[in-house]
Amino acid sequence: MRGGRLPYLATLVAATFLMGSSFVAGKILLIHGVPAILLVGWRFLLAAVATLPLLALSDGGLWQNLFPKGLGARRWALAALIGVLQTALTMGLLFLAMEHVSASTAAILLFTNPVWVALLGRVFLGEPLHGVRVVGLVLGLCGAALAIGVSGMGGGDDALIGALIGLGSALAWATSTIVNKRSNLPMPAWSLSFWQMFSGSVALLLFAALRGQEWPPGTTPVQWLWFLWLAIPGSTASFGLWFIALRKGGATRSSGYLFLAPLFATLVSWAVLDTGIGWLQGLGGVLVGTGLWLVNRELPARSDAERFREALAEGRP
Repeated sequence: MRGGRLPYLATLVAATFLMGSSFVAGKILLIHGVPAILLVGWRFLLAAVATLPLLALSDGGLWQNLFPKGLGARRWALAALIGVLQTALTMGLLFLAMEHVSASTAAILLFTNPVWVALLGRVFLGEPLHGVRVVGLVLGLCGAALAIGVSGMGGGDDALIGALIGLGSALAWATSTIVNKRSNLPMPAWSLSFWQMFSGSVALLLFAALRGQEWPPGTTPVQWLWFLWLAIPGSTASFGLWFIALRKGGATRSSGYLFLAPLFATLVSWAVLDTGIGWLQGLGGVLVGTGLWLVNRELPARSDAERFREALAEGRP
């Protein structure tokens, strides 16, 4: 890492900034009447399509990367399940939450994910949970409780429901991570990312169609630009930069910086939407960030391939 520390940190900051900005872009479109489920569906369908050039430029070419040989029906079903959990359920719940709470609150709650992964990993995978990881878990849970409590006090039952939905999105993400770890699918990282986004977006768009959701007429050019920002820089580009950071610094080291994403979401929300943040909510965010950093400090040793695959699930906004 010597000599490469500055580019590594710059990559981390850029990736987490784009992650954080996606919350604000999504909030703006929700404010202007775009249905949450429909918005997330189109977002990740476009983001999935944007990964195709990356797959085409990878070793083996587009077709071989998209359809690895010897997977079998069971593994394809697992890939689709991960997509439904990670893209459809996690992001669908997140955007439903943002119909009721601020972008910064939603970001704080979503990024409690590694805390839940640590807890579920202990139950279902037998991964150790001791030392500073226990402290991190407690801090993360306290921070989430504080963020939920502040949301409820500030906006009544509606805001409290939104905060609980946001917490549900983090739990769905954690569940997806556990399924991803246990399945250990032999797919290239970008191929798995494509199928996760594609299968999840198809499920969301089908659900939106059944609900009769339609894109609101009269969408302005500025709003279309926010949508493009959400789908390309806020999704595909943030993932790509995150994967570059993982290769430079590893999953354990890099995941400790994920707390920057809700921080950037709060700052961008303040600059663009003129929304403030109370000191109690800020304290909750600090506790979540500290807990996230501590939980990721003592991840059990894994091979580079296993860390990269795990971080694909744990590091996606």
